[in-house]
Amino acid sequence: MSTAPTTNAALFERAQRTIPGGVNSPVRAFRAVGGTPRFIARAQGAYMWDAEGQRYIDYIGSWGPMILGHGHPAVLDAVQRAATEGFSFGAPTEREVELAEAIVEAVPSIEQVRLVSSGTEAGMTAIRLARGATGRSKIIKFEGCYHGHADALLVKAGSGLATFGHPTSAGVPAEVVQHTLVLEYNNIEQIEATFAAHGDEIACVMIEPIAGNMNFVRAQVPFVKRIRELCDQHGALFVFDEVMTGFRVALGSAQSLYAQAIPGFQPDISVFGKVIGGGMPLAAFGASRKIMGLLAPLGPVYQAGTLSGNPIATACGLATLHEISQPGFFEDLSRKTRRLVDGLSAGAREAGVPFAADCQGGMFGFFFGPELPQNYSAVMATDKDRFNRVFHGLLDRGVYLAPALYEAGFVSAAHTDADIDATIAAAREALRAS
Repeated sequence: MSTAPTTNAALFERAQRTIPGGVNSPVRAFRAVGGTPRFIARAQGAYMWDAEGQRYIDYIGSWGPMILGHGHPAVLDAVQRAATEGFSFGAPTEREVELAEAIVEAVPSIEQVRLVSSGTEAGMTAIRLARGATGRSKIIKFEGCYHGHADALLVKAGSGLATFGHPTSAGVPAEVVQHTLVLEYNNIEQIEATFAAHGDEIACVMIEPIAGNMNFVRAQVPFVKRIRELCDQHGALFVFDEVMTGFRVALGSAQSLYAQAIPGFQPDISVFGKVIGGGMPLAAFGASRKIMGLLAPLGPVYQAGTLSGNPIATACGLATLHEISQPGFFEDLSRKTRRLVDGLSAGAREAGVPFAADCQGGMFGFFFGPELPQNYSAVMATDKDRFNRVFHGLLDRGVYLAPALYEAGFVSAAHTDADIDATIAAAREALRAS
Protein backbone atom coordinates (compact mmCIF):
# COMPACT_ATOMS: atom_id res chain seq x y z
CA MET A 1 0.00 0.00 0.00
CA SER A 2 1.42 3.38 -1.06
CA THR A 3 2.29 5.89 1.67
CA ALA A 4 2.83 8.75 -0.79
CA PRO A 5 1.06 11.94 0.32
CA THR A 6 -2.08 12.95 -1.56
CA THR A 7 -1.69 16.04 -3.73
CA ASN A 8 -4.22 18.34 -5.33
CA ALA A 9 -2.84 17.46 -8.76
CA ALA A 10 -3.14 13.71 -8.12
CA LEU A 11 -6.69 14.09 -6.86
CA PHE A 12 -7.64 16.20 -9.88
CA GLU A 13 -6.21 13.65 -12.26
CA ARG A 14 -8.08 10.88 -10.44
CA ALA A 15 -11.33 12.88 -10.39
CA GLN A 16 -11.27 13.45 -14.14
CA ARG A 17 -11.53 9.70 -14.73
CA THR A 18 -14.99 9.44 -13.19
CA ILE A 19 -16.34 13.04 -12.94
CA PRO A 20 -16.76 15.26 -16.03
CA GLY A 21 -13.99 17.84 -15.89
CA GLY A 22 -13.02 16.48 -12.48
CA VAL A 23 -15.57 18.67 -10.67
CA ASN A 24 -19.27 18.65 -9.80
CA SER A 25 -19.80 22.36 -10.52
CA PRO A 26 -17.90 23.94 -13.43
CA VAL A 27 -16.23 26.98 -11.83
CA ARG A 28 -14.41 24.71 -9.38
CA ALA A 29 -12.24 23.42 -12.23
CA PHE A 30 -10.08 26.62 -12.26
CA ARG A 31 -10.47 26.84 -16.03
CA ALA A 32 -11.12 30.58 -15.86
CA VAL A 33 -7.89 31.26 -13.96
CA GLY A 34 -5.72 28.30 -14.91
CA GLY A 35 -3.85 25.95 -12.60
CA THR A 36 -4.90 23.07 -10.41
CA PRO A 37 -8.04 23.13 -8.27
CA ARG A 38 -7.53 22.85 -4.53
CA PHE A 39 -9.22 19.81 -3.02
CA ILE A 40 -10.43 20.83 0.42
CA ALA A 41 -9.93 18.40 3.26
CA ARG A 42 -11.49 20.39 6.10
CA ALA A 43 -12.55 23.86 7.22
CA GLN A 44 -12.95 25.69 10.50
CA GLY A 45 -13.89 29.28 11.21
CA ALA A 46 -12.49 31.52 8.48
CA TYR A 47 -10.06 28.90 7.16
CA MET A 48 -9.90 25.93 4.81
CA TRP A 49 -7.14 23.36 4.46
CA ASP A 50 -6.46 21.53 1.21
CA ALA A 51 -5.35 17.95 0.64
CA GLU A 52 -1.71 19.01 0.96
CA GLY A 53 -2.26 20.66 4.35
CA GLN A 54 -2.07 24.24 3.04
CA ARG A 55 -4.26 26.66 4.99
CA TYR A 56 -6.24 29.41 3.24
CA ILE A 57 -8.21 32.39 4.51
CA ASP A 58 -11.56 31.58 2.89
CA TYR A 59 -13.48 34.27 1.01
CA ILE A 60 -15.68 31.84 -0.91
CA GLY A 61 -17.61 30.58 2.12
CA SER A 62 -19.20 27.81 0.03
CA TRP A 63 -20.27 30.59 -2.38
CA GLY A 64 -22.11 32.50 0.31
CA PRO A 65 -23.81 30.25 2.89
CA MET A 66 -21.08 30.24 5.53
CA ILE A 67 -21.90 33.66 6.96
CA LEU A 68 -20.91 32.46 10.45
CA GLY A 69 -17.77 30.73 9.24
CA HIS A 70 -17.20 27.00 9.15
CA GLY A 71 -18.18 24.80 12.08
CA HIS A 72 -19.93 27.41 14.22
CA PRO A 73 -20.60 25.66 17.56
CA ALA A 74 -24.32 26.48 17.75
CA VAL A 75 -24.93 25.36 14.18
CA LEU A 76 -22.85 22.23 14.59
CA ASP A 77 -24.76 21.30 17.75
CA ALA A 78 -28.12 21.82 16.03
CA VAL A 79 -27.11 19.65 13.07
CA GLN A 80 -25.74 16.87 15.24
CA ARG A 81 -28.88 16.75 17.36
CA ALA A 82 -31.08 16.73 14.26
CA ALA A 83 -29.04 13.91 12.70
CA THR A 84 -29.69 11.66 15.69
CA GLU A 85 -33.44 12.15 15.21
CA GLY A 86 -33.48 11.11 11.56
CA PHE A 87 -32.06 12.14 8.20
CA SER A 88 -35.30 12.44 6.23
CA PHE A 89 -38.94 11.55 6.78
CA GLY A 90 -40.92 12.50 3.68
CA ALA A 91 -43.43 14.05 6.07
CA PRO A 92 -43.83 17.50 7.68
CA THR A 93 -41.76 18.56 10.69
CA GLU A 94 -42.07 21.40 13.18
CA ARG A 95 -38.70 22.78 12.09
CA GLU A 96 -40.06 23.44 8.60
CA VAL A 97 -42.73 25.63 10.17
CA GLU A 98 -40.20 27.40 12.38
CA LEU A 99 -37.90 28.16 9.45
CA ALA A 100 -40.80 29.45 7.36
CA GLU A 101 -41.86 31.66 10.28
CA ALA A 102 -38.32 33.03 10.66
CA ILE A 103 -38.12 33.95 6.96
CA VAL A 104 -41.57 35.57 6.96
CA GLU A 105 -40.74 37.56 10.09
CA ALA A 106 -37.54 38.96 8.56
CA VAL A 107 -38.89 39.76 5.08
CA PRO A 108 -42.05 41.92 5.02
CA SER A 109 -42.92 41.17 1.37
CA ILE A 110 -43.45 37.49 2.17
CA GLU A 111 -46.52 35.96 3.82
CA GLN A 112 -45.84 32.34 2.90
CA VAL A 113 -42.82 30.34 1.71
CA ARG A 114 -42.18 26.97 0.12
CA LEU A 115 -38.95 25.22 1.05
CA VAL A 116 -36.97 23.41 -1.66
CA SER A 117 -33.47 21.97 -1.99
CA SER A 118 -31.57 24.30 -4.35
CA GLY A 119 -31.54 27.82 -5.72
CA THR A 120 -32.09 26.48 -9.21
CA GLU A 121 -35.24 24.68 -8.05
CA ALA A 122 -36.50 27.80 -6.28
CA GLY A 123 -35.87 30.09 -9.26
CA MET A 124 -37.43 27.66 -11.72
CA THR A 125 -40.57 27.35 -9.62
CA ALA A 126 -40.82 31.12 -9.07
CA ILE A 127 -41.01 31.54 -12.84
CA ARG A 128 -43.65 28.82 -13.10
CA LEU A 129 -45.63 30.48 -10.30
CA ALA A 130 -45.44 33.88 -11.99
CA ARG A 131 -46.68 32.41 -15.25
CA GLY A 132 -49.47 30.60 -13.43
CA ALA A 133 -50.49 33.75 -11.59
CA THR A 134 -50.61 35.95 -14.70
CA GLY A 135 -51.58 33.48 -17.42
CA ARG A 136 -48.71 34.88 -19.52
CA SER A 137 -45.63 33.27 -21.05
CA LYS A 138 -42.91 35.87 -21.55
CA ILE A 139 -40.29 36.61 -18.90
CA ILE A 140 -37.58 39.25 -18.70
CA LYS A 141 -34.12 38.58 -17.32
CA PHE A 142 -30.91 40.56 -17.52
CA GLU A 143 -27.60 39.66 -19.07
CA GLY A 144 -25.13 38.65 -16.40
CA CYS A 145 -27.79 37.64 -13.86
CA TYR A 146 -27.70 33.93 -13.06
CA HIS A 147 -30.85 32.29 -11.74
CA GLY A 148 -29.79 28.65 -11.79
CA HIS A 149 -29.54 26.21 -14.65
CA ALA A 150 -33.23 25.79 -15.49
CA ASP A 151 -33.66 25.61 -19.27
CA ALA A 152 -35.72 28.79 -19.64
CA LEU A 153 -33.07 30.82 -17.81
CA LEU A 154 -29.95 29.59 -19.62
CA VAL A 155 -30.02 32.53 -21.99
CA LYS A 156 -27.81 35.53 -22.65
CA ALA A 157 -28.44 38.74 -24.60
CA GLY A 158 -27.60 39.37 -28.22
CA SER A 159 -27.49 42.70 -29.99
CA GLY A 160 -30.47 44.99 -30.35
CA LEU A 161 -33.04 46.44 -28.03
CA ALA A 162 -34.60 43.28 -26.62
CA THR A 163 -33.24 40.01 -27.89
CA PHE A 164 -35.44 36.98 -27.72
CA GLY A 165 -33.63 34.20 -25.99
CA HIS A 166 -31.20 31.86 -27.63
CA PRO A 167 -29.95 28.99 -25.48
CA THR A 168 -26.39 29.23 -24.20
CA SER A 169 -26.23 25.55 -23.32
CA ALA A 170 -26.44 22.53 -25.55
CA GLY A 171 -29.50 20.45 -24.82
CA VAL A 172 -31.83 23.43 -24.46
CA PRO A 173 -34.23 23.62 -27.43
CA ALA A 174 -34.71 27.08 -28.90
CA GLU A 175 -38.46 26.82 -28.41
CA VAL A 176 -37.96 26.43 -24.64
CA VAL A 177 -36.40 29.90 -24.37
CA GLN A 178 -38.42 31.64 -27.07
CA HIS A 179 -40.41 33.48 -24.41
CA THR A 180 -37.33 34.70 -22.52
CA LEU A 181 -36.38 38.33 -23.20
CA VAL A 182 -32.86 39.34 -22.18
CA LEU A 183 -32.08 42.98 -21.49
CA GLU A 184 -29.08 44.99 -20.34
CA TYR A 185 -28.75 45.41 -16.58
CA ASN A 186 -29.34 48.97 -15.35
CA ASN A 187 -30.72 50.10 -18.72
CA ILE A 188 -34.02 51.90 -18.06
CA GLU A 189 -34.65 52.79 -21.69
CA GLN A 190 -34.53 49.15 -22.78
CA ILE A 191 -37.00 47.92 -20.23
CA GLU A 192 -39.39 50.78 -20.94
CA ALA A 193 -39.31 49.97 -24.65
CA THR A 194 -39.77 46.25 -23.98
CA PHE A 195 -42.84 46.82 -21.84
CA ALA A 196 -44.20 49.19 -24.47
CA ALA A 197 -43.86 46.42 -27.06
CA HIS A 198 -44.80 43.35 -25.01
CA GLY A 199 -46.36 44.60 -21.76
CA ASP A 200 -49.53 42.51 -21.90
CA GLU A 201 -47.52 39.34 -22.59
CA ILE A 202 -44.94 39.61 -19.79
CA ALA A 203 -45.44 37.35 -16.77
CA CYS A 204 -42.52 38.64 -14.72
CA VAL A 205 -39.22 40.45 -14.52
CA MET A 206 -36.55 38.48 -12.67
CA ILE A 207 -33.43 40.16 -11.33
CA GLU A 208 -30.50 39.72 -8.97
CA PRO A 209 -30.63 42.99 -6.98
CA ILE A 210 -26.87 42.72 -6.55
CA ALA A 211 -25.58 40.60 -9.40
CA GLY A 212 -23.08 38.27 -7.75
CA ASN A 213 -22.39 36.39 -10.94
CA MET A 214 -21.02 39.55 -12.53
CA ASN A 215 -18.73 39.74 -9.48
CA PHE A 216 -20.62 42.54 -7.66
CA VAL A 217 -22.86 44.87 -9.64
CA ARG A 218 -25.75 46.71 -7.99
CA ALA A 219 -29.08 47.33 -9.59
CA GLN A 220 -29.33 51.11 -9.38
CA VAL A 221 -32.24 52.50 -7.36
CA PRO A 222 -33.90 54.35 -10.29
CA PHE A 223 -33.70 51.13 -12.34
CA VAL A 224 -35.42 49.04 -9.64
CA LYS A 225 -38.00 51.77 -9.06
CA ARG A 226 -38.85 51.91 -12.76
CA ILE A 227 -39.19 48.13 -13.02
CA ARG A 228 -41.60 48.17 -10.08
CA GLU A 229 -43.66 50.89 -11.78
CA LEU A 230 -43.74 49.08 -15.12
CA CYS A 231 -44.74 45.77 -13.53
CA ASP A 232 -47.58 47.47 -11.68
CA GLN A 233 -48.71 49.32 -14.78
CA HIS A 234 -48.77 46.20 -16.99
CA GLY A 235 -49.82 43.53 -14.48
CA ALA A 236 -46.48 41.68 -14.45
CA LEU A 237 -44.79 40.33 -11.32
CA PHE A 238 -41.40 41.48 -10.04
CA VAL A 239 -39.20 38.59 -8.89
CA PHE A 240 -36.18 39.28 -6.66
CA ASP A 241 -33.61 36.49 -6.85
CA GLU A 242 -31.95 36.74 -3.44
CA VAL A 243 -30.31 33.32 -3.45
CA MET A 244 -26.99 35.10 -2.97
CA THR A 245 -28.01 38.37 -1.30
CA GLY A 246 -30.73 36.98 0.97
CA PHE A 247 -29.75 37.34 4.65
CA ARG A 248 -26.19 38.05 3.44
CA VAL A 249 -26.23 41.78 2.69
CA ALA A 250 -28.73 42.62 5.47
CA LEU A 251 -31.06 40.77 7.82
CA GLY A 252 -34.01 41.87 5.68
CA SER A 253 -32.04 40.94 2.54
CA ALA A 254 -31.36 43.27 -0.41
CA GLN A 255 -35.01 44.19 -0.76
CA SER A 256 -34.88 45.88 2.64
CA LEU A 257 -32.15 48.19 1.31
CA TYR A 258 -34.24 49.17 -1.70
CA ALA A 259 -37.24 49.72 0.57
CA GLN A 260 -35.19 52.35 2.41
CA ALA A 261 -34.62 54.20 -0.86
CA ILE A 262 -38.02 53.55 -2.52
CA PRO A 263 -40.96 54.15 -0.16
CA GLY A 264 -43.25 51.14 -0.02
CA PHE A 265 -41.05 49.01 -2.27
CA GLN A 266 -41.59 45.25 -2.27
CA PRO A 267 -41.02 42.55 -4.88
CA ASP A 268 -43.91 40.21 -5.68
CA ILE A 269 -41.93 36.97 -5.39
CA SER A 270 -38.62 36.42 -3.60
CA VAL A 271 -36.16 33.57 -4.05
CA PHE A 272 -33.72 32.56 -1.30
CA GLY A 273 -30.92 30.06 -0.81
CA LYS A 274 -27.40 29.75 0.61
CA VAL A 275 -27.57 31.52 4.02
CA ILE A 276 -31.02 30.15 4.91
CA GLY A 277 -29.53 26.66 4.72
CA GLY A 278 -26.31 27.50 6.54
CA GLY A 279 -24.34 25.29 4.15
CA MET A 280 -26.91 22.53 3.73
CA PRO A 281 -28.89 22.03 0.49
CA LEU A 282 -31.88 24.27 1.16
CA ALA A 283 -33.61 27.12 -0.67
CA ALA A 284 -37.02 28.77 -0.71
CA PHE A 285 -39.34 31.05 -2.61
CA GLY A 286 -42.04 33.19 -1.08
CA ALA A 287 -44.75 35.74 -1.87
CA SER A 288 -48.11 36.95 -0.69
CA ARG A 289 -50.67 34.45 0.56
CA LYS A 290 -52.71 35.08 -2.60
CA ILE A 291 -49.86 34.20 -4.98
CA MET A 292 -48.61 31.26 -2.91
CA GLY A 293 -52.15 29.91 -2.76
CA LEU A 294 -51.79 29.01 -6.44
CA LEU A 295 -49.31 26.26 -5.51
CA ALA A 296 -50.36 22.64 -5.16
CA PRO A 297 -52.02 21.28 -3.09
CA LEU A 298 -54.16 24.46 -2.96
CA GLY A 299 -53.89 25.56 -6.57
CA PRO A 300 -52.98 24.47 -10.09
CA VAL A 301 -49.23 25.30 -10.10
CA TYR A 302 -47.39 22.09 -9.34
CA GLN A 303 -44.16 21.74 -7.38
CA ALA A 304 -42.91 18.89 -5.23
CA GLY A 305 -39.67 17.56 -3.75
CA THR A 306 -38.80 14.46 -1.76
CA LEU A 307 -36.13 16.25 0.29
CA SER A 308 -37.86 19.64 0.52
CA GLY A 309 -37.70 20.87 4.12
CA ASN A 310 -35.12 18.22 5.04
CA PRO A 311 -34.93 18.04 8.86
CA ILE A 312 -31.15 18.35 9.06
CA ALA A 313 -31.02 21.22 6.56
CA THR A 314 -33.76 23.11 8.40
CA ALA A 315 -31.94 22.64 11.71
CA CYS A 316 -28.80 24.10 10.15
CA GLY A 317 -30.70 27.00 8.61
CA LEU A 318 -32.63 27.82 11.77
CA ALA A 319 -29.50 27.90 13.89
CA THR A 320 -27.79 30.14 11.34
CA LEU A 321 -30.70 32.59 11.17
CA HIS A 322 -30.84 32.71 14.98
CA GLU A 323 -27.18 33.72 15.18
CA ILE A 324 -27.30 36.38 12.46
CA SER A 325 -30.40 37.92 14.07
CA GLN A 326 -28.43 38.91 17.17
CA PRO A 327 -28.07 42.68 17.79
CA GLY A 328 -25.04 44.19 16.07
CA PHE A 329 -24.29 41.17 13.89
CA PHE A 330 -24.61 42.89 10.53
CA GLU A 331 -22.99 46.09 11.75
CA ASP A 332 -19.87 44.15 12.68
CA LEU A 333 -19.92 42.04 9.52
CA SER A 334 -20.30 45.16 7.37
CA ARG A 335 -17.43 46.87 9.20
CA LYS A 336 -15.08 43.96 8.48
CA THR A 337 -16.11 43.73 4.85
CA ARG A 338 -15.66 47.47 4.33
CA ARG A 339 -12.26 47.28 6.03
CA LEU A 340 -11.19 44.55 3.62
CA VAL A 341 -12.42 46.44 0.55
CA ASP A 342 -10.79 49.70 1.67
CA GLY A 343 -7.51 47.88 2.28
CA LEU A 344 -7.57 46.22 -1.13
CA SER A 345 -8.32 49.58 -2.76
CA ALA A 346 -5.44 51.24 -0.94
CA GLY A 347 -3.09 48.46 -2.01
CA ALA A 348 -4.11 48.91 -5.63
CA ARG A 349 -3.53 52.67 -5.44
CA GLU A 350 -0.06 52.09 -3.99
CA ALA A 351 0.72 49.69 -6.83
CA GLY A 352 -0.67 52.06 -9.47
CA VAL A 353 -3.24 49.44 -10.57
CA PRO A 354 -6.66 50.56 -11.89
CA PHE A 355 -9.11 49.15 -9.35
CA ALA A 356 -12.75 49.59 -8.32
CA ALA A 357 -14.50 47.79 -5.46
CA ASP A 358 -17.83 47.71 -3.67
CA CYS A 359 -19.47 45.82 -0.80
CA GLN A 360 -22.67 45.40 1.16
CA GLY A 361 -23.04 43.48 4.40
CA GLY A 362 -20.85 40.40 4.08
CA MET A 363 -20.62 40.44 0.26
CA PHE A 364 -17.97 42.22 -1.83
CA GLY A 365 -16.47 42.43 -5.28
CA PHE A 366 -13.67 44.17 -7.14
CA PHE A 367 -12.65 44.86 -10.72
CA PHE A 368 -9.43 45.81 -12.44
CA GLY A 369 -10.65 48.93 -14.16
CA PRO A 370 -11.11 52.64 -13.42
CA GLU A 371 -14.75 52.47 -12.29
CA LEU A 372 -17.43 50.08 -11.12
CA PRO A 373 -19.18 48.38 -14.05
CA GLN A 374 -22.95 48.82 -14.37
CA ASN A 375 -23.66 45.90 -16.70
CA TYR A 376 -22.25 42.69 -18.11
CA SER A 377 -20.49 44.19 -21.12
CA ALA A 378 -18.64 46.62 -18.83
CA VAL A 379 -17.60 43.74 -16.58
CA MET A 380 -16.25 41.90 -19.62
CA ALA A 381 -14.12 44.95 -20.48
CA THR A 382 -12.19 44.83 -17.18
CA ASP A 383 -8.70 43.33 -16.97
CA LYS A 384 -9.23 39.58 -16.74
CA ASP A 385 -5.55 38.70 -17.15
CA ARG A 386 -4.56 40.87 -14.20
CA PHE A 387 -7.34 39.31 -12.12
CA ASN A 388 -5.93 35.86 -12.87
CA ARG A 389 -2.42 36.92 -11.87
CA VAL A 390 -3.64 38.50 -8.63
CA PHE A 391 -5.83 35.47 -7.89
CA HIS A 392 -2.83 33.14 -8.07
CA GLY A 393 -0.66 35.60 -6.18
CA LEU A 394 -3.17 35.57 -3.33
CA LEU A 395 -3.65 31.81 -3.49
CA ASP A 396 0.10 31.30 -3.20
CA ARG A 397 0.01 33.52 -0.12
CA GLY A 398 -2.81 31.59 1.55
CA VAL A 399 -5.83 33.66 0.51
CA TYR A 400 -8.65 31.84 -1.32
CA LEU A 401 -10.86 33.97 -3.58
CA ALA A 402 -13.38 32.70 -6.10
CA PRO A 403 -11.48 31.28 -9.09
CA ALA A 404 -13.19 33.51 -11.66
CA LEU A 405 -13.46 37.22 -12.36
CA TYR A 406 -17.25 36.95 -12.43
CA GLU A 407 -17.90 35.81 -8.86
CA ALA A 408 -18.48 37.85 -5.71
CA GLY A 409 -16.56 37.29 -2.49
CA PHE A 410 -17.86 36.72 1.03
CA VAL A 411 -16.70 37.69 4.50
CA SER A 412 -17.91 35.75 7.53
CA ALA A 413 -18.35 36.55 11.19
CA ALA A 414 -15.39 34.26 11.84
CA HIS A 415 -12.94 36.50 9.97
CA THR A 416 -10.90 38.50 12.44
CA ASP A 417 -9.20 41.83 12.00
CA ALA A 418 -5.94 39.90 11.89
CA ASP A 419 -7.29 37.83 8.98
CA ILE A 420 -8.27 41.03 7.16
CA ASP A 421 -4.83 42.54 7.81
CA ALA A 422 -3.11 39.40 6.52
CA THR A 423 -5.27 39.46 3.41
CA ILE A 424 -4.51 43.10 2.71
CA ALA A 425 -0.78 42.49 3.17
CA ALA A 426 -0.90 39.54 0.76
CA ALA A 427 -2.89 41.61 -1.72
CA ARG A 428 -0.32 44.43 -1.63
CA GLU A 429 2.38 41.96 -2.65
CA ALA A 430 0.22 40.31 -5.31
CA LEU A 431 -0.84 43.67 -6.78
CA ARG A 432 2.75 44.93 -6.96
CA ALA A 433 3.71 41.76 -8.78
CA SER A 434 0.76 41.89 -11.18
